[in-house]
Amino acid sequence: MIKEFKEFISKGNVMDMAIGVIIGGAFGKIVSSLVDDVLMPLIGLLTGGVNFSDKFVNLSGGDYATLAQAEEAGAAVLKYGSFIQAIIDFLIISLVIFLVIKQINKFRKPAEEPAPTTKTCPFCKTDIPIEASRCPHCTSELK
Repeated sequence: MIKEFKEFISKGNVMDMAIGVIIGGAFGKIVSSLVDDVLMPLIGLLTGGVNFSDKFVNLSGGDYATLAQAEEAGAAVLKYGSFIQAIIDFLIISLVIFLVIKQINKFRKPAEEPAPTTKTCPFCKTDIPIEASRCPHCTSELK
């Protein structure tokens, strides 16, 4: 069982996946910082200084000026602003990942197509091995 586990771990796919998870975690921090520290302040500026994360509906009947006051009082609140913030974060992160992957795909070499193994007989249009000098179907001599 230990031998099988060593073989499983040493396979390239498992190592590639582990490296991808580690790089993905680091990349996630970069994208989160981009969203939280760069893009969301710009969106707040464009929307007139609105901070979506502070938007809420008080469900307990009390009167609270801010979300922090409502939470401190233990009031039941519906934090719809946090939900809007999460949607905006998701859309921005998705866009950034799309753009990064699009750029990575530009740098990749196109996969080489394997050499053909068959050709078409010019007389009967049957697929035949590429090295054939005579068609096995119509017996025509091929050049």
